[in-house]
Amino acid sequence: MDRKKIELDSFNTDIFKILNKGWMLLTSGDAGIGKANTMTVSWGFMGTIWFKPVVIVAVRPQRYTREFMEKYDNFTICSLPEDKKEALSFCGAHSGRDVDKIKECGLTVIPSEYISSPGFAEAELIIECRVIYQNDLNGENFLDKKIISQCYPESDFHRTYFGEVMKISGTDKYIA
Repeated sequence: MDRKKIELDSFNTDIFKILNKGWMLLTSGDAGIGKANTMTVSWGFMGTIWFKPVVIVAVRPQRYTREFMEKYDNFTICSLPEDKKEALSFCGAHSGRDVDKIKECGLTVIPSEYISSPGFAEAELIIECRVIYQNDLNGENFLDKKIISQCYPESDFHRTYFGEVMKISGTDKYIA
């Protein structure tokens, strides 16, 4: 994939489209020792807080990726081309505890420039993030209680991770 570094003021994407329709891979671990796990995400945020560009991801307690998020202080999110939709589906439906999802999907791990977590050679977009804050969602704080019954019937509330954007690399379609 022909990716290049994208400066923040040149980065352009429709976050709603890329997450809701395209999905992304959230990956945490250490590319140097070959230990990482990835999962498909379709919920998340990109924006600015504390004068920093951030990506916010949410991981349920039972997800294997959560163990990696707790051990490593960084992650990548990657957007894959449309022809990799099956890989995204597979990574969302299987646990890394049971199967090597990266190998099963034929994805090629590549090192990141600023963090230990890898990206993927097949990705159109890779965003490298350093965790700067984390917190668990709390059921008592939901004003719309329907969200709890729809999304959290088991009370398995997500932990949110705020990742400071360290580097963005992508194809021309992500450059304004």
